[in-house]
Amino acid sequence: MYRSSIRSDKPYIPQGIGEIMDQLGSMMLSSPTFEDKTGHSPEENIDTEFFALNEGLKTIQREVGEETYQALVALSDKMRAHFEADPEDKTEDSLKGRDCIVEMEDILKASARRKPR
Repeated sequence: MYRSSIRSDKPYIPQGIGEIMDQLGSMMLSSPTFEDKTGHSPEENIDTEFFALNEGLKTIQREVGEETYQALVALSDKMRAHFEADPEDKTEDSLKGRDCIVEMEDILKASARRKPR
């Protein structure tokens, strides 16, 4: 996928399981604050990252099924609560948030393997 270097007012929304996996990988690296330390994306923060993740999950809702979708949304909410509780990465909450990312990745991998047609 080609991304233009021109900034857009439209937020990035991952499309499909692969892009959501990429989003989760990025979130793992930028947690718990989700702020871009490189200066390339100063608009990134916890709100923009979780908006992208949750909107991305909506794009695969039919593909993964309602039960799996609801489990992923619940994990997203739980993950955000853990990261908000530990913005300085000093307690177990950030670790628990990262565990949620791994759990979401496992669910998505399993969903991709059994893709119903």
